[in-house]
Amino acid sequence: MIVWVNGAFGSGKSTLVDELRSRWPAAMVFDPEMVGYVLRETVAVPTGDFQDLRLWRRQVAHLAVGLVEEYQRPVLVPMTLVNPEYVEEIFGVLKAAGIVVHHFFLKVSEEVLVKRIDERSFTPDDPEQDERVRQWCKAKIEACTTAMDTQSTRPRFAASAIAPWNTAVNTPASRHCRNRP
Repeated sequence: MIVWVNGAFGSGKSTLVDELRSRWPAAMVFDPEMVGYVLRETVAVPTGDFQDLRLWRRQVAHLAVGLVEEYQRPVLVPMTLVNPEYVEEIFGVLKAAGIVVHHFFLKVSEEVLVKRIDERSFTPDDPEQDERVRQWCKAKIEACTTAMDTQSTRPRFAASAIAPWNTAVNTPASRHCRNRP
Protein backbone atom coordinates (compact mmCIF):
# COMPACT_ATOMS: atom_id res chain seq x y z
CA MET A 1 0.00 0.00 0.00
CA ILE A 2 1.10 3.53 -0.76
CA VAL A 3 -0.04 6.69 1.00
CA TRP A 4 0.74 9.52 -1.45
CA VAL A 5 0.68 12.94 0.22
CA ASN A 6 0.37 15.61 -2.45
CA GLY A 7 0.08 19.37 -2.25
CA ALA A 8 1.75 22.64 -3.08
CA PHE A 9 5.27 23.42 -1.96
CA GLY A 10 5.03 24.47 1.67
CA SER A 11 1.74 22.64 2.30
CA GLY A 12 3.27 20.34 4.92
CA LYS A 13 3.72 17.08 2.98
CA SER A 14 7.05 16.15 4.57
CA THR A 15 5.93 17.27 8.01
CA LEU A 16 2.80 15.14 7.77
CA VAL A 17 4.73 12.12 6.46
CA ASP A 18 7.23 12.46 9.32
CA GLU A 19 4.31 12.46 11.77
CA LEU A 20 2.67 9.48 10.08
CA ARG A 21 5.96 7.59 10.14
CA SER A 22 6.38 8.18 13.88
CA ARG A 23 2.90 6.70 14.46
CA TRP A 24 3.30 3.87 11.96
CA PRO A 25 6.69 2.23 12.51
CA ALA A 26 6.17 -0.39 9.79
CA ALA A 27 5.87 2.29 7.12
CA MET A 28 8.77 3.33 4.91
CA VAL A 29 9.25 6.82 3.49
CA PHE A 30 10.07 7.19 -0.20
CA ASP A 31 10.80 10.72 -1.37
CA PRO A 32 10.76 10.85 -5.20
CA GLU A 33 12.74 14.09 -5.11
CA MET A 34 15.80 11.97 -4.37
CA VAL A 35 15.36 10.29 -7.76
CA GLY A 36 15.18 13.76 -9.31
CA TYR A 37 18.38 14.85 -7.59
CA VAL A 38 20.23 11.82 -8.94
CA LEU A 39 18.95 12.45 -12.46
CA ARG A 40 19.81 16.15 -12.25
CA GLU A 41 23.43 15.16 -11.50
CA THR A 42 23.44 12.67 -14.38
CA VAL A 43 21.47 14.16 -17.27
CA ALA A 44 20.35 17.55 -18.50
CA VAL A 45 16.94 18.75 -17.33
CA PRO A 46 16.00 21.19 -20.10
CA THR A 47 12.86 22.55 -18.41
CA GLY A 48 14.46 22.76 -14.96
CA ASP A 49 11.79 20.42 -13.55
CA PHE A 50 12.92 16.81 -13.25
CA GLN A 51 9.28 15.68 -13.31
CA ASP A 52 9.35 16.52 -17.02
CA LEU A 53 11.87 13.73 -17.53
CA ARG A 54 10.11 10.55 -18.59
CA LEU A 55 12.86 8.60 -16.86
CA TRP A 56 12.03 10.28 -13.53
CA ARG A 57 8.38 9.26 -13.78
CA ARG A 58 9.26 5.68 -14.74
CA GLN A 59 11.84 5.34 -11.97
CA VAL A 60 9.50 6.78 -9.35
CA ALA A 61 6.67 4.43 -10.31
CA HIS A 62 8.82 1.33 -10.54
CA LEU A 63 10.77 2.08 -7.36
CA ALA A 64 7.51 2.58 -5.45
CA VAL A 65 6.19 -0.75 -6.77
CA GLY A 66 9.48 -2.43 -5.93
CA LEU A 67 9.47 -1.12 -2.37
CA VAL A 68 5.96 -2.42 -1.72
CA GLU A 69 6.56 -5.77 -3.41
CA GLU A 70 10.02 -6.43 -2.00
CA TYR A 71 9.48 -5.33 1.58
CA GLN A 72 5.72 -5.90 2.00
CA ARG A 73 5.43 -2.70 4.00
CA PRO A 74 3.35 0.45 3.53
CA VAL A 75 5.15 3.29 1.75
CA LEU A 76 4.60 6.97 2.53
CA VAL A 77 5.30 9.31 -0.40
CA PRO A 78 5.49 13.09 0.15
CA MET A 79 5.51 14.52 -3.36
CA THR A 80 3.92 17.37 -5.26
CA LEU A 81 2.52 15.87 -8.44
CA VAL A 82 0.09 18.07 -10.35
CA ASN A 83 0.54 17.51 -14.07
CA PRO A 84 -2.49 15.32 -14.91
CA GLU A 85 -0.56 13.30 -17.50
CA TYR A 86 2.22 12.58 -15.01
CA VAL A 87 -0.28 11.64 -12.31
CA GLU A 88 -1.96 9.20 -14.70
CA GLU A 89 1.39 7.78 -15.83
CA ILE A 90 2.72 7.10 -12.33
CA PHE A 91 -0.55 6.06 -10.72
CA GLY A 92 -1.33 3.88 -13.76
CA VAL A 93 1.83 1.85 -13.14
CA LEU A 94 0.94 1.52 -9.46
CA LYS A 95 -2.60 0.40 -10.32
CA ALA A 96 -1.37 -2.07 -12.95
CA ALA A 97 0.89 -3.61 -10.29
CA GLY A 98 -2.10 -4.04 -7.98
CA ILE A 99 -0.81 -1.53 -5.44
CA VAL A 100 -3.45 0.12 -3.25
CA VAL A 101 -2.87 3.88 -3.30
CA HIS A 102 -4.41 6.34 -0.86
CA HIS A 103 -3.92 9.75 -2.45
CA PHE A 104 -4.26 12.86 -0.30
CA PHE A 105 -3.96 16.48 -1.37
CA LEU A 106 -3.22 18.97 1.39
CA LYS A 107 -5.27 22.15 1.05
CA VAL A 108 -3.50 25.22 2.37
CA SER A 109 -4.27 28.86 1.60
CA GLU A 110 -1.99 30.75 -0.77
CA GLU A 111 -1.16 33.21 1.99
CA VAL A 112 0.10 30.42 4.26
CA LEU A 113 2.02 28.75 1.41
CA VAL A 114 3.85 31.99 0.55
CA LYS A 115 4.69 32.58 4.22
CA ARG A 116 6.06 29.04 4.63
CA ILE A 117 8.07 29.20 1.42
CA ASP A 118 9.55 32.57 2.42
CA GLU A 119 10.58 31.12 5.80
CA ARG A 120 12.40 28.14 4.28
CA SER A 121 16.05 27.92 3.41
CA PHE A 122 16.76 25.56 0.55
CA THR A 123 20.44 26.33 -0.02
CA PRO A 124 21.77 28.19 3.03
CA ASP A 125 25.21 28.68 1.52
CA ASP A 126 23.86 30.32 -1.62
CA PRO A 127 21.32 33.10 -0.90
CA GLU A 128 20.81 33.86 -4.60
CA GLN A 129 19.97 30.22 -5.35
CA ASP A 130 17.76 30.17 -2.27
CA GLU A 131 15.75 33.08 -3.63
CA ARG A 132 15.49 31.48 -7.10
CA VAL A 133 14.09 28.31 -5.52
CA ARG A 134 11.61 30.30 -3.45
CA GLN A 135 10.40 32.14 -6.54
CA TRP A 136 10.09 28.85 -8.45
CA CYS A 137 8.03 27.32 -5.61
CA LYS A 138 5.77 30.37 -5.41
CA ALA A 139 5.29 30.34 -9.18
CA LYS A 140 3.93 26.79 -8.88
CA ILE A 141 1.25 27.61 -6.28
CA GLU A 142 -1.49 28.34 -8.81
CA ALA A 143 -0.83 25.11 -10.75
CA CYS A 144 -0.92 23.15 -7.49
CA THR A 145 -4.16 24.66 -6.26
CA THR A 146 -5.77 24.22 -9.68
CA ALA A 147 -4.68 20.58 -9.77
CA MET A 148 -6.67 19.85 -6.63
CA ASP A 149 -9.86 20.23 -8.63
CA THR A 150 -8.77 18.48 -11.83
CA GLN A 151 -6.97 15.27 -10.86
CA SER A 152 -8.82 12.26 -12.16
CA THR A 153 -7.36 10.03 -9.45
CA ARG A 154 -9.84 11.66 -7.07
CA PRO A 155 -7.50 12.51 -4.22
CA ARG A 156 -8.95 13.00 -0.79
CA PHE A 157 -8.52 16.46 0.63
CA ALA A 158 -6.98 16.64 4.06
CA ALA A 159 -8.26 19.50 6.11
CA SER A 160 -6.73 17.93 9.20
CA ALA A 161 -3.18 16.64 9.39
CA ILE A 162 -4.43 13.44 10.97
CA ALA A 163 -6.97 12.57 8.25
CA PRO A 164 -4.52 10.56 6.09
CA TRP A 165 -3.42 8.58 9.14
CA ASN A 166 -6.97 7.62 10.11
CA THR A 167 -7.89 6.65 6.56
CA ALA A 168 -4.68 4.84 5.66
CA VAL A 169 -4.33 2.68 8.75
CA ASN A 170 -7.96 1.58 8.83
CA THR A 171 -7.97 -0.37 5.57
CA PRO A 172 -7.56 -4.12 4.96
CA ALA A 173 -4.24 -3.49 3.17
CA SER A 174 -2.82 -1.54 6.09
CA ARG A 175 -3.85 -4.16 8.60
CA HIS A 176 -1.86 -6.65 6.56
CA CYS A 177 1.21 -4.39 6.58
CA ARG A 178 0.89 -2.68 9.94
CA ASN A 179 2.97 -4.99 12.13
CA ARG A 180 5.69 -5.90 9.69
CA PRO A 181 9.23 -4.90 10.67
